[in-house]
Amino acid sequence: MSKIRLTKGELKMQRDALRQYERYLPTLQLKKQQLQLEILHQITLLDEKTKNLASKKNAALTWSSLLSEPGAELKLWLSPKKIITQEKNIAGIDMPVFEQAEFQAAEYDLFAMPLWVDNAIDILRTIVSWRQELKVIERGIEILREELRITSQRVNLFEKVKIPQTKEAIRLIKIYLGDQMANAVGRSKIAKQRISELTEVSLAA
Repeated sequence: MSKIRLTKGELKMQRDALRQYERYLPTLQLKKQQLQLEILHQITLLDEKTKNLASKKNAALTWSSLLSEPGAELKLWLSPKKIITQEKNIAGIDMPVFEQAEFQAAEYDLFAMPLWVDNAIDILRTIVSWRQELKVIERGIEILREELRITSQRVNLFEKVKIPQTKEAIRLIKIYLGDQMANAVGRSKIAKQRISELTEVSLAA
């Protein structure tokens, strides 16, 4: 704790600071709780989406051998040209939320391509979209965890440093001012007694 001035002005400043800390701390604690809950929600969502993706990929394995057929090169239509996201505000923090992946139109000769290609493109695009969604969820969790780290540090700073230090400063200043007041009262009594004694001596003379 830095050196404090043992004055009434300093006492008022410390009391004002304590009121601000105690008013702000509950807001930080609430923010911390909201971030923790949202992180748990996003982790659960990530786990659910990951399982769905694994299931979809396993289902695709039953016909994946068809992709080796001549003319069945589909990579050109499976690369997203744009990933669209929105922002969701959690405890004052903006985090990305996946909306959709946009792909360029699959234009090919319907007579040259195998009949199953249309369905394959739809399924594979779904898999690619879900992979992109997982990346967005993971990014959101990173953002939330970083904000939780910062918020937790601030909560600890207020709880373990600022508020205890301010209370101790107030205590020391009050003790000092109380001693000063007691000393002043003592000096005043001594001065009155001295005046009284001098007056009595003067009158006796």
